[in-house]
Amino acid sequence: MIYGERKSYTFIEAATKYLNEVKKKSLDRDAVTLKAVMPYIGELELERIHMGTLEKFIADRQSAGISNGTINRDLAIISRVMVLASRLWRDEFGNSWLQEAPLLPLLKTNNRKPYPINEEEQERLIAELPDHLKEMVIFALNTGCRETEITRLRWDEENRELGIFTLAGERCKNGEDRIVPLNSIAKAIIEAQRGKHDEYVFTYKGQPVQRINGHAWCKARERAGLKKCRIHDLRHTFGRRLRAAEVSFENRQDLLGHKSNRITDHYCRAEIAQLHEAVEKISRVNLA
Repeated sequence: MIYGERKSYTFIEAATKYLNEVKKKSLDRDAVTLKAVMPYIGELELERIHMGTLEKFIADRQSAGISNGTINRDLAIISRVMVLASRLWRDEFGNSWLQEAPLLPLLKTNNRKPYPINEEEQERLIAELPDHLKEMVIFALNTGCRETEITRLRWDEENRELGIFTLAGERCKNGEDRIVPLNSIAKAIIEAQRGKHDEYVFTYKGQPVQRINGHAWCKARERAGLKKCRIHDLRHTFGRRLRAAEVSFENRQDLLGHKSNRITDHYCRAEIAQLHEAVEKISRVNLA
């Protein structure tokens, strides 16, 4: 290389730098995307990456039943790495890692309405899922937790005496701490996981589960005739069932982890008991 000439970096080098240096609450989710795209562009120099080199990655994701909305989130992460390489990161000569970041246009999406499932649909879906996903899906239906809140759930977040998990703000979408009260069904699932892993609650073959929305989920959803049902629809189902059980708006807000005027750090035992009572109302529906 000529002194001062721009050095070429591969995408795997850029992705590694990104994961080591960027601080954000959804970095685990970003790591899943970057791992998935590595077989397609990992060894490519940054200058050779564009929508054309990503075509097979996109096509394979679509064939696996992954929505364009999820693929767009993947593209946004890849694009973010490329933008940092072109605008922020510098080599020892002061040259950027990439001269100009490519434009990665988003795919067209259908803004589907929420699709909460009923009891019969739930039974069909649960019957098709592998055991480790079945437990996580039932937990989602009983707690309203988001996918990453479940996959990264840790034992040190549990208060066994109170029957709750407390999630720090950096783990939650709105940046606020939230508590997750367990009804009898969610408690049984947690007890079944106890002792399997020292740190994480939900594991598969001794390792924490990276995502629910993978190949096995998509295939199970298809076999159950529920192609419209997304992971986030489990959360919509939880919210609708709370409303049907006449749980108050304020308690629904707290149980879904929405922003409210109440601070989770200051919940008293009586308030936690009230939330436990609310989630127990929907446990009968979730006995699948």
